[in-house]
Formats: sequence, structure tokens, C-alpha cells
Amino acid sequence: MLSTAAFNALLKTLEEPPAHVKFMFATTDPEKVLPTILSRCQRFDLRRIPSALITKHLAEIAGKEKVTIGAAALHAIARGADGGMRDAESTLDQLISFCGDKIEEPDVLSMFGLAAQNQILKLSHAVLAGEISVALTQLDELARGGKDLGRLLGDLLNHFRNLLIYQVSKGDLNLLEASEAEVTALKEQSALAGTDAFTRILEVLADAELRLRDAASKKILLEVSLLRAIEARTAMPLDAVLKQLNQLRAQSGGSDAAVPPVVASGPARIIAPAPTASPVHKTVAAPAPAAPVVQAAAAAAPVGDLAELWHKLVDAVGRVSPFTRGYLIDAHPVSFEKHIFVVGFDPEFEDHLGLVDNARNHTLLAAKLAELGHAQAMIKFVKAEAPAGWVRKPAATPLPASAPAKTANAAATTTEAPDTPAPEKKTAPVMFNKDDFKNDPLIQKALEIFKGTIVEVRA
Repeated sequence: MLSTAAFNALLKTLEEPPAHVKFMFATTDPEKVLPTILSRCQRFDLRRIPSALITKHLAEIAGKEKVTIGAAALHAIARGADGGMRDAESTLDQLISFCGDKIEEPDVLSMFGLAAQNQILKLSHAVLAGEISVALTQLDELARGGKDLGRLLGDLLNHFRNLLIYQVSKGDLNLLEASEAEVTALKEQSALAGTDAFTRILEVLADAELRLRDAASKKILLEVSLLRAIEARTAMPLDAVLKQLNQLRAQSGGSDAAVPPVVASGPARIIAPAPTASPVHKTVAAPAPAAPVVQAAAAAAPVGDLAELWHKLVDAVGRVSPFTRGYLIDAHPVSFEKHIFVVGFDPEFEDHLGLVDNARNHTLLAAKLAELGHAQAMIKFVKAEAPAGWVRKPAATPLPASAPAKTANAAATTTEAPDTPAPEKKTAPVMFNKDDFKNDPLIQKALEIFKGTIVEVRA
């Protein structure tokens, strides 16, 4: 913590040191020390002491002091000391003062706010086994017990790191600092998932550790992170999805219609239908919808039906996310062929593309299309001019369910909008919710792009 001026004042003494004096400097930032000082010093880098050595040393001290302390308690002290022998000895001294000549693991855990090792192993097993209720219950018990949730997350990270190293190194324990109980757990849990799964879980937990400091509720953040970690263990890597899609395309003779849709559900996770062992040429008839809605086919969809489907889709999306609907009303349907619904924006609205073309909206629109009778549909946003006479707002009344569906030939003869548009349908006003506004992905994306913050929200 010395300033440059203080270092320069010290330098003169170091150039001609008294024979009876030895200087010892300690710092965690050696790069900040002046080169003129470093050139006159011998450097010794002190690293964290392994837990095994701390445990062994504390056991020797306890034996000399005639203190009974179990291996679990010693390991807990070493965990809490985080590689510092001085901190470990100070902790043992305090425990002897409070507990007398018999120290047990709960005494150590209460001092550090740590979770017991068996609790961490139980929580990690629940994540790997996909037991959501067990994981959340375990976390709730630890939080109610006053455990340090930051240390709990760090312990989970360290355990899954050990699982990854154990699996990659084929069981080489020289690369790990683990107790006998943890080694047994590593052997059992390493068989529950692969290297990719452990890597994805580590990414989720590491991201949570970065966000934990600024989180308003650490417990909620950990609950969400545990759910994400459970989902991440079965997620399919993007390159594996693409490989399977290419294989399916090759088996179907290069036809895009035989390729199943891929739905992106997040930046680090892809959900895709797993390919079956049987040939993909086999087809299954789908039930016909009650209303005359457009069907995905090789031929162009009828213009009237496509417009009706689009207005229904926008209304359905608006009930979930009014903000997304606010952008979609400036769009128009381009085509619906081969399970791909193409949505276009006029050049004057092309700036909307960057705000709506994201994984969440793709998933939302695909889900609403499925509710309207079009399962396995994909969404594609493009820049395209709206057709002449396009009416942005939905018609007043939808086609009755008993009305006959237009054929492709009949629709081909009517490509323009009628001279007199139908009266507009009055919709109920959307209630404004400030929390929905702040949490809307479009708003979050804008904040990320412009590096801004929300100062005030007014209806």
C-alpha cells in the first residue's frame, strides 16, 4: 500500500542497508511494486496450502493439546481457512476455547456458516439426478439454517470442478483436494453425467457466482441457478444438433421438409427433437383443425387465410407480451411453407428486426402457432415490403368455424385486399405493468446495447 513517493524514500535505505537489519516485504500485488525495489529483493511466491496438509498439521496440534476432533471437523476447518494455515490455527484455537477438549463438525460449520459436506454432496446428486424438489428443499434448509449462500455456491462449484477433473483424468486423485467421503461421491456421481454436462453445469454456476454480489435476493438467484443447472445437464450442444440435422437431411434425400424444427430456448441451450432409429420417410397424419386456418405445405398459403392466421397470432402473443405485440403490429406475414413462417418488416421498420429476432420470441411465436393448430413451426424474420393494400390491424370478425376453407386455386385468383376494409375490431385496453416492462427482453436488450439504466417508468 506504499505510494511511489514512499517507495522512493525507502529506496535510499535499501541501497545501503544496515548490516544488522533484514527487510521482508509482503504483498498480494507484486506487479505494483517499483522495479527499482524488485531488483534489490529476492522473490518468494507463497501459494495456498493444500487442505490435506492443513488437516494433518491441525491433527498434530490437537494431539499435543489432548483435544478430540474428528476428520470431518478438521476438513471443515481446512475448507473455511481456504488455504491459509494461520487462519486454520486461529480457528482451532477459538474452537478449543468455546468447545473444550471435544470438537465436532457442527461446531466448525456454525463458526464459518458452511454447509456440511454430506449436504453439498446431496445437493449435487439432486442436480445430476434431475430431482428438482429435492434440490430446492435442500437449498431451503440450508438458507433457513443461516448458511452462507455465497460459500455454498463456491463449494458447489469446487465439487463440480472436481467431478470434471476426476472424469477427464480417469480418476487421478493427485489433481484433487478431496476427503475420503468426497472421493467416494466422485466415483458415484461421475457416472451420472458426461464431460459436456459437467462443463455446462459449471458455466451456469460460475455465471451465478458473478451475479451473486449484485443480487437483491441470493436465495432466489441460487434457486433459479439450480433449475438452470438441472436443465443444462441434458441440453444438447449446438454442433450436435447441426450434425443430427445434416444426417436427417441426408437420409431424406436433401429435402428440407423432412428436417425437424430446432427451437432455441436460450443463449447456451438448444432443444431439438431427437432423431429416431427408423427411417424419416415415414409420415404420420395430423388431425385437421376445426377452423379453416392455413396449413404449412409446399405450395404458397392462401393470402386471406394467412392474414387471418397472422392477426390471430399477434393477438395471442399480445396476451403474453404486450411489448412484443407492439413491434409485431408493424410486421406482416410473407409466407408459411415447409413449417417455416416468414415474418417481414418494411424497410422503414427494419430496426425492429434486432429487437424481436431473439430466442425468446422465436419460442413464443412457435408455441402460439402450435396452439393455433400448427405444431413444429419455425419463425423467420426478414426485411420485406408489405403487399399493396395490406391492413395492419386485425379484421373485426374472424371467419366462422363452419365456413368452407378456400382452396389454393381460389386463393390464387384473389391476391389483393377488398376495396372496402372490414371495420376494425375493438380490443380491450392492455393493463400496464411496470414490472413486466422492466423485465421485458426487448427492454433488457436495449439496455444492454446502449449500456443504460431505467430511471423512470410512466404509463
